[in-house]
Amino acid sequence: MEASDEQAERVSAFRAVPRTGVIYVSAEAEKAGFRASDPEWCNLGQGQPETGDLPGAPDRIGSVQFAAPDLEYAPVAGLWEVREAVASMYNALFRRGMPSQYSAENVAISGGGRISIMRACAAIGQIHLGHFLPDYTAYEELLDIFRRFTPIPILLDPDRGYDFSLAQLKREIYGRGLGALLMSNPCNPTGKAVTSAELQSWVATARDLGCTLLMDEFYSHYVWSEGPALFSAAEYVEDVEDDPVVIFDGLTKNWRYPGWRVTWTLGPKRVIEAVASAGSFLDGGGSRPMQMAALQILTPEHARREAEAIRATFRRKRNKMLDGLRRLGVRFEREPEGTFYAWGDLSGLPEGLNTGHELFRAALTEKVILVPGRFFDVDPGQRRLGRTSRFLHHARFSFGPEEAVIDRALERLRRVVARPG
Repeated sequence: MEASDEQAERVSAFRAVPRTGVIYVSAEAEKAGFRASDPEWCNLGQGQPETGDLPGAPDRIGSVQFAAPDLEYAPVAGLWEVREAVASMYNALFRRGMPSQYSAENVAISGGGRISIMRACAAIGQIHLGHFLPDYTAYEELLDIFRRFTPIPILLDPDRGYDFSLAQLKREIYGRGLGALLMSNPCNPTGKAVTSAELQSWVATARDLGCTLLMDEFYSHYVWSEGPALFSAAEYVEDVEDDPVVIFDGLTKNWRYPGWRVTWTLGPKRVIEAVASAGSFLDGGGSRPMQMAALQILTPEHARREAEAIRATFRRKRNKMLDGLRRLGVRFEREPEGTFYAWGDLSGLPEGLNTGHELFRAALTEKVILVPGRFFDVDPGQRRLGRTSRFLHHARFSFGPEEAVIDRALERLRRVVARPG
C-alpha cells in the first residue's frame, strides 16, 4: 500500500465539515487577495459590527489589566460575580417590580455564541425541535451534530414578508409536536423582529403549550422601530424557573466586543445546570480574564447607552444600504426591523448576476464581499437530496462596517451591475 493511501485510510474516519456562510466567503475572498487588515476591501459579508467609538456610546475599553489569579481557569458555568452581574442587569432592564427575579444560578457564561447554543443542543432531549428558514447559517451543523433530537424546518414565506403569526406558531407546536423552537430574534438574515405584544404572546404560548423557546438575542440592540432601544423575551417571563424560555446573548454583537468571546445563557436553573454539564465536556469553560474585564460593562446604564448609540448610527447606515441597493435593482420582501443585515432578492439584476453566488463572485473582482443566500437555507444532515436552494436568488449584505466602507461598496457594486453583459 502506498504511503498516501495509508494516510487517506487513517483520516477516513473524519467527515467533511462544511464552512458556515461567513467563513466560506472569507476563505474564498482570501484566495482573491483579501486580508482583514487591508483597507481596500469592503466586507459586507462580515458578521460583526464596527468596534470603534460611536457618538453617545460609552468609552471603548482599549486595555485591561489582570492579576495572577485571573489567569487561571474559570468555572465551566462562568465566574460567579459575572453570572450575578448578568442576572442583575436583566432584572433591572426587564423585570422591575416582578416577584420572580433571575439570580446567578439562572446564568451560564460561555466563550462565544455558537458555544452557548451548542451546549444547549447537547443538553436537549429526544424531541422535535423547530427552526425557521431562512435563519442563522451555523444552526445547520449545530442542529445536525447532536442526533438525540429531530430538527423540524419551518419555511417562512418571502411573499408574506417572512411573517409568522401566533396562529401559525400554535399550529406548528400542536401539529408537529414541537418540544422546542430555536430562532434568532431579530432574525439573521431577514431582519424580522418579534417584539412587544407579539413577543409577549409567543412567550405565553410557549408557557401554555409547554414548548421551550430558545431565543438567540444576539442582535437585540439592533432594532430600528420607534420605542425602547432594548428588548428581550425576559420581560415577558412570569416565573424564571417555570417558564420554558432560554435566552442566548453576549458582548459579541450588542456590546460590540466580538473578540472578547464572552456570552451567556439565561434560563431556569435546571437548564443552566444541564448546559454547564454539557460545557464540561464540550469546551471546558470560557476565558477567565475576559470575564473579569466584562464586569465593568455588564451594567444596565452601559447597555442602554450602547443600544441608543447603535440605533442612531446603524439606522443611518441601514437606510443608506437599502437605498443604494434598491438603485441597483435589489428588492426587499421585508425591510430589516433589526440586525445589521439587508436580505436582498437579486432576481431583478442582469443575467449572470441574479443569484447570490454569481453576484458574490463578480463582487470579489471589485474587492467587495457579501454572503449568498443559499447558506441560510438551513438543512441539518443535508436531507433535501440536492434540491436547489429556495434562496438561490438572495444575498445578505452587512451594514456592520463603518459608513465610509458602505459608501465605497455601493459604488463598486454599481460598477459590477453596470458592466456590459
